[in-house]
Amino acid sequence: MTQEEEVVLLDYWPSPFGTMARIALVEKGVNYIHKFEDLSNKSPLLLEMNRVHHKIPVLVHKGKSICESNIIIQYIDEIWKNNFPLLPSEPYQRAKARFLVDFINKKVHGSSVKVWMGQNEEQENGKKELLAWSKFLEEELGDKLYFGGDVFGFVDIVLVPFYNWFIVFKTFANFNTIEIEFPKLVMWGERCLKRDLVSKSLPTSDQVYQAYLEFKKGWSHG
Repeated sequence: MTQEEEVVLLDYWPSPFGTMARIALVEKGVNYIHKFEDLSNKSPLLLEMNRVHHKIPVLVHKGKSICESNIIIQYIDEIWKNNFPLLPSEPYQRAKARFLVDFINKKVHGSSVKVWMGQNEEQENGKKELLAWSKFLEEELGDKLYFGGDVFGFVDIVLVPFYNWFIVFKTFANFNTIEIEFPKLVMWGERCLKRDLVSKSLPTSDQVYQAYLEFKKGWSHG
């Protein structure tokens, strides 16, 4: 790979948004250079490549930066057309996938942060919200193998990092209701985790829990 063709991902290993970009790259078979960021001491490259938000993930391709996980995934799908497409080809289904991704990134992420970082009433509200979102998502999934049908794709890539969080929530938030009430969603999650490329891209449950402890420590001293 020449420097002009070089693909670099600026990432932070526990981040669900970084994980989405990792999964998309490996599913497409893209060789890339992985650079983990210390978010307490951001690199000059990150500050240069994401001048507006200074956030990860950032994909650098041919010296140009692409920011925001959902935009990165769509860029990857458009540039590397080998293997199967990540987004549906039919316009309505593609629009629906984009709606679900926006829903997950806003609603599921927001409620997950409440469970992750909140205490007492805020954490309990986060749990209630996640149950409502899980009900909606299970209805959207129906009897399909994946959200796009028989093929793993855009919506699955975006949701599975949060499913990985749900597993850890059982440990520190006493929250296993999703597993009990939404068996189809859990079967979907386990099906995704059995994909070798997905499981290798996700942080382990222990790593997520360690990140939680680090965040809590930083928050309590903030």
